[in-house]
Amino acid sequence: MNRLAGKVAVVTGGAQGIGAAFAKGMAAEGAKVVIAARSDSSQIVSEIIAQGGEAIGFRVDVTDNESLLAMVEQTESKFGPIEILVNNAALFSTLSLKPFSDIDEDEWDKVMRVNVRGPFQCAKAIVPSMRRNGRGKIINIASGTFLRGAPMLGHYVSSKGAVVGLTRALASELGKDNILVNCIIVGLTESEGVIRNQQMLGAAKEGTLAARIVKRSMLPDDLLGSVYFLSSEDSDFMTGQCVNVDGGALNY
Repeated sequence: MNRLAGKVAVVTGGAQGIGAAFAKGMAAEGAKVVIAARSDSSQIVSEIIAQGGEAIGFRVDVTDNESLLAMVEQTESKFGPIEILVNNAALFSTLSLKPFSDIDEDEWDKVMRVNVRGPFQCAKAIVPSMRRNGRGKIINIASGTFLRGAPMLGHYVSSKGAVVGLTRALASELGKDNILVNCIIVGLTESEGVIRNQQMLGAAKEGTLAARIVKRSMLPDDLLGSVYFLSSEDSDFMTGQCVNVDGGALNY
């Protein structure tokens, strides 16, 4: 407990699914959590406060600099400088499986805008606060689909490959500022959004379970240990790395 005591942490897309698990878990470890999401995060904020934690929520579009900068300003006013950014917001569970030739340019651009430009713009908005703090941890969320080249999701797979590249580029650039940047590569996780998308879950679940060494479904809470590690002093000599959390499905 209290591995993140006093640290100010921004979780994008924290109003539901994996992001909500991150927000509640980090608050339980003592972080002052800021949920930045396009949807209403008041329920998650209330749950955190009811458990004795500290949290605030903002309606934020991760591709809109004005809303991002307003969130940073208000966060610093209430909690102080930001130390942790979890770039979790992404389009996935609402996507449909389709051949790459059926993905039109507007859909491609939308996925790239949220999944790649979003983490880029969030880092641009929050890094100045980390520099004022003298340190920082950025945790990007990628996907095992990139490692195995999953079919029928060409835009999503490409976007998560770009997140890995962004992680390594930012790590090289920000190390001098004592800002460490790492990435979690996530296996198929049965969040509520994925469960609702039976086309996607049905197509992927059987093969994923067969490939895993740990023979069970992966849930959002299975990612919490990695987030705690990458957010805390335990990972202070680690940057530019990808941690694969998938039950051993991709054991290389």
